[in-house]
Amino acid sequence: MKKQLLAAIAAMVVLGVTGSISLHAQSGTAAPASTTDSPTAIHYKGINITPVAFFAGEGVWRQHSVNSDINTPFNTIPLPGANEGHISELNFSGRQSRLGVLVEANDGTYKFTGYGEMDFLSSGTTSNANQSNSYTMRQRQIWGKVETKGGFAMSGGQMWSLVTRDGTSTNNRTEKLPNTIDAQYMVGFSWERQPSFRIQQRWGDPKTGAFTAALAVEQAQITGFTANSATSGAVPTNFYFAGAGQGGGLYNAYSGTYANNVAPDLVVKGSWDMPKGHIELGGVARFLRDYYFPITNTTGGYTYSANAIANTKGAGGVFGSVSVSPNKYLDLTAEAMAGDGVGRYGSSQLADATLHPDGTLEPIRNYHGLLSIETHPTPKLDVFAYYGGEYAQRTVYTVTNTAAPGALMGYGARNLVDSSCYNLPLNPGSSTGGSPSAPANCNSPTRYIQEPMVGFIYRVANSPKFGRLQYWVTYSYFQRALWSGVGSASTPSGPRATEPMIDISMRYYIP
Repeated sequence: MKKQLLAAIAAMVVLGVTGSISLHAQSGTAAPASTTDSPTAIHYKGINITPVAFFAGEGVWRQHSVNSDINTPFNTIPLPGANEGHISELNFSGRQSRLGVLVEANDGTYKFTGYGEMDFLSSGTTSNANQSNSYTMRQRQIWGKVETKGGFAMSGGQMWSLVTRDGTSTNNRTEKLPNTIDAQYMVGFSWERQPSFRIQQRWGDPKTGAFTAALAVEQAQITGFTANSATSGAVPTNFYFAGAGQGGGLYNAYSGTYANNVAPDLVVKGSWDMPKGHIELGGVARFLRDYYFPITNTTGGYTYSANAIANTKGAGGVFGSVSVSPNKYLDLTAEAMAGDGVGRYGSSQLADATLHPDGTLEPIRNYHGLLSIETHPTPKLDVFAYYGGEYAQRTVYTVTNTAAPGALMGYGARNLVDSSCYNLPLNPGSSTGGSPSAPANCNSPTRYIQEPMVGFIYRVANSPKFGRLQYWVTYSYFQRALWSGVGSASTPSGPRATEPMIDISMRYYIP
């Protein structure tokens, strides 16, 4: 036994020394640096293949727990009446680390591009944080594109929505995202990443002045659907528009809300490139469909027809942005979106639809916008500040059901009970088994969410040969305001929740 133990120790020492030598050799610390630069791409036949990757160590502290990783579900910030409104959370994460590849080819007539990237911000049914913190890889983007010398381009696959602000023309991979560590980005930021097909035509040179027109058809979805009432039986139950995902169809049962779409979202956008600025203006058309059983009688409750019929409500809105860079030290941007049923295009995912008393869907009026100030005092340092907000309009109807005469229903009914939004949580005994609980009487939905954020990025090293190492810190202060309902002597109507949050990040980007 003693000989076996000594042999094992010797083997571990040998392996450790060998691994150390190997590691130092790979990192370049044990041997002199090569005098020849590494190639920027791998060349295969007529194709250039460029690896894309960064490796992240990140963390988030929130004063009020939302039980989330590095991404924040803004619309679930807890009020004081919830247990989570009285406990903070601190989470570390490496899941935003990214792997990808850029493939490019040019035959003289056409330029071909393929791009894919993935990270680990998803979870399987067995993923957990108990010991190994093993989470599943997810598809962020994967698309192909072909361009002509005349400025015409077609692309298809999973990509950023055409709604998302671009930096040049309407080109893929030029999207301008806020400098957030949070993987849900920023309140007021308009975006989606989803399957789509896009065509665009550019006139002019973006470096001196150009105009681009683009059209996209994109995957549709109905998010945040909310229809409630303070009166039991006031909301019809005669409709359906979505279902749980089916494993056999490769859809996850997560949240059970895959909309039965009748058509894709249609997005058009025009962009103007100038030497010191970029302007975008566009619109989106949506089609919200449900099937419902017509109400034939409202006496003593609802009586429904035996046969369902389809109904489609038009929705959509306009969006735009203006970005100026008066010098190399400053970038200023304002972007906004307004319309009916466009809540899904905002980071907070506010409701974009509610229910009409007849059983058809009703789009909710949404607004969201973002102001950005980004400064670059030195080549190594960026300092920035943002303010974003998102709003969902009260959309309420009076029902004719004689069992609930005069009852209100929809989104943000004025008689919803909010008496416990600010009350201290009650002792739940053993009923929740240690799980957090929401207040029993805090029922109004979100009216407005706002987020000011400040932060900086410091690049310790930035080499075209060895890559970039940077440190990143942001501070945000969220405020989530509900629509006013029925309060109490100790609870004013229009309850509000706040969430101070600090994010930190260290990232190494490969060259």
